[in-house]
Amino acid sequence: MTQVYSKALNETISIDRIIGKIESQNKGPTVVFFGGIHGNEVAGVFSLKEVFNQIDPKNVKGNIYGITGNLKALEKNQRFIVRDLNRIWTKQSVKDLKNKPPLNTEELEQIAIFNLLEEIFNNNEGPFYFIDLHTTSSKTLPFITINDALINRKFSRMFPVPIVLGIEEYLNGPLLSYINELGYVSLGFESGQHDEENAITNSLAFIYLALVYARVINEEDISDFDKYFNRLKTESQEATEIYEIIYLHRILNGEKFKMNPGFKSFQKISKGTVIGVNDEETIKSAYNAQIFMPLYQTKGKEGFFVIRKIKPIFLKLSAFLRKIKFDSLMVVLPGVSWQDKSIGALQVNLKVAKFMVKPLFHLLGYRNKDIDETHIRLYNRERVSKSNMYKKEMWYKKPC
Repeated sequence: MTQVYSKALNETISIDRIIGKIESQNKGPTVVFFGGIHGNEVAGVFSLKEVFNQIDPKNVKGNIYGITGNLKALEKNQRFIVRDLNRIWTKQSVKDLKNKPPLNTEELEQIAIFNLLEEIFNNNEGPFYFIDLHTTSSKTLPFITINDALINRKFSRMFPVPIVLGIEEYLNGPLLSYINELGYVSLGFESGQHDEENAITNSLAFIYLALVYARVINEEDISDFDKYFNRLKTESQEATEIYEIIYLHRILNGEKFKMNPGFKSFQKISKGTVIGVNDEETIKSAYNAQIFMPLYQTKGKEGFFVIRKIKPIFLKLSAFLRKIKFDSLMVVLPGVSWQDKSIGALQVNLKVAKFMVKPLFHLLGYRNKDIDETHIRLYNRERVSKSNMYKKEMWYKKPC
């Protein structure tokens, strides 16, 4: 057993890899929660422990799993030991684990989680939902992060919090991106600042809402359902817009980065706003937009993101274009070709297709992951999404 301490509650709990699980005899969806993928983010672990103590298994239709992320890092209350566990989930890195002894601390954790996922997939039919519970080092509204797939958008719109999409374009190897590439609904929930009690309470509320929206538990079986909904609505200041990431300030190896104090997620910034210092060089905003997840901790390679709201008309247009698979026509354009159509991978020759701009590909669900001097390779979540698995769900017909 691992001892995990919450500074917010001044309380220590004992946990194992599986925080809790309920496998009902009644067929239904399977919801998998992750807590503590980062060892200094304990709110999700404490909220999951509380939920499994409260739920009556008789009210469950389907399956609920609560999985701990980085046990070793949680015990030390630090983000990671050797490598960030939430940056090593690429298909190639998972494949390489089998022939890569000796393994470091996070790779051992990864194998344990991967084996659990395989067991869950083998023993259940779905539909599947995967939710990763996080907190941030800065002050923030509670919010959802998703890979830009329509099934993720639709399910996320059920919650009264803002949504930030497109993070897969800037981060390599998050756990949820790996799961989303398998075609399943997967979303991250950031409940608040690391050591604040409201981060635990917000996480608890989100878990209950997710279980109801996934139809694993009926709303009437959650005595405080309205209270949980209204709490998130209030904590998010009734902000339910969808944002996209337009910039990431990466911290390169050896660089000394320091945010200026006082920034919080969703705070408006103007072009020229002084954000921080990188190796004694002043960093200024190049955008009139909003800052997102500014870094106020020693570990991490993402100094800050910049986000902007997406106009509803573009959300509707992108949903329409994806449904009719308009991207199939893109390959008739000069400089655009399929790299692998089965996984929705396009290749764009920059020397030929200079007129191609990111917003066009974003509308169609393509986010670039690989780039060199001559080509951009873009990947589409819609081509691998297991949409048919979710068509009967109550949220599926919601606008996205």
